Amino acid sequence: MAEIRPFRGVHYNKEVVGDISGVICPPYDIISPQMDEDLHNRNAYNFIRIEYNRLQTDDSDTNNRYTRSAAIFEEWLGKNVLVTDNVPAIYVHDQFFYLDGDEYKRRSLIVRVRLEDWDKNIVRPHENTFKGPKKDRINLLWALNANTSSVMSMYEDKDLKISSFLKRMDSGKSLIATRELDGERHKVWTITEPQSVKEFCDYFNDKPLYVADGHHRYESALIYKKERNACDKDANADAAYNFVMMTLLDMDDPNLIIFPTHRLLSGLETEVTANLEEKLKAYFDIEELSFDAPDVWQQVDSITADEASIKLNVVGLKPGILSILTLKDIDAAAAIMPVERSDVYKKMDVSIVDHVILEKILGMQSDDEKRIAYTHDRAEAVSRALNGECQLAIITNMVKGQTIKDIADSRDRMPRKSTYFYPKLPSGLIVNHLV
Repeated sequence: MAEIRPFRGVHYNKEVVGDISGVICPPYDIISPQMDEDLHNRNAYNFIRIEYNRLQTDDSDTNNRYTRSAAIFEEWLGKNVLVTDNVPAIYVHDQFFYLDGDEYKRRSLIVRVRLEDWDKNIVRPHENTFKGPKKDRINLLWALNANTSSVMSMYEDKDLKISSFLKRMDSGKSLIATRELDGERHKVWTITEPQSVKEFCDYFNDKPLYVADGHHRYESALIYKKERNACDKDANADAAYNFVMMTLLDMDDPNLIIFPTHRLLSGLETEVTANLEEKLKAYFDIEELSFDAPDVWQQVDSITADEASIKLNVVGLKPGILSILTLKDIDAAAAIMPVERSDVYKKMDVSIVDHVILEKILGMQSDDEKRIAYTHDRAEAVSRALNGECQLAIITNMVKGQTIKDIADSRDRMPRKSTYFYPKLPSGLIVNHLV
């Protein structure tokens, strides 16, 4: 199945930049304009200058965000701001973060993985991609010949061989250890002994990998590989561009946090929302809870913990009321969905929202971003509905790693905006220079 390789990673030289926490940055796809400004001001060596260099009004074919990223990358390598490890390694990354006041540690493995077409079913996707982000990442790959941010993927470790191996390998000695910043800190250590590396890589010989986050990065790397092979008369199957940097996580890790994506609806016309509750009752039983109740969310969590039925929470049907919707008939809901969709897809609450509520009842497209906003924060979704910033907030439930696996195994894709892996992997911690 998946072919895993160690590699000589590139990372910051702490003797030059000091604490690494001030120079790493989030991946390109979540960097807002304000975050961009903050990161540029944080440190002159912040990785955003490589990961997502700014557009300029006089950009041209020879001077643009990608050529500037490449120039900075080469400059920092030349000045030992960035250094390359002497021997190939498996990089073990412990990411510490907080959620609801509790600290978590998510352990992952940064490796090279051989690029495979989706149809080989070795690396398995769960969502669709779009042209714009892929074009951006392909341009950066051609400019840098490097993976600046990692593809996050999951693997199964039912027999606990990998977790046992990692415990055995952990000497406590770190390559990178950051201070806490923005609620996160990081520790990276390496496995370099050849026999241990081989033992680790062999564990994946019979395992597929499930892309969790970074589908655009994976597909961009796949396109780059094919373009490089077309240009290279002496193409070598082991050339570095035939691989991509990937961060692997155990899908059964209790510290693997996958937030749902809640839908916030606005701009709905009166004739659409008229008698909406009655229209919903054709498909759902509705239970009401008042937000004045001090234990409203404990009640909600208790009710929705029952996985025997599909439940959704809606704010906005009545003032000050949380409506709990329980699907009456899964077959009736499934009949509304495209026939080619898998049974797993048809039972997802996000699929119920998109096809039954948005498309069937409200008569709108599920990708209508003029009238649909998104948030991963339940409290924000509720607040925006209660104060009138949106007409309806539809609160979806946590997605499990097993559901992503089941979707991918069935060769289906999830509805868009289904998952948000928290926290995101940082960019700049380890870079995969394709040399």
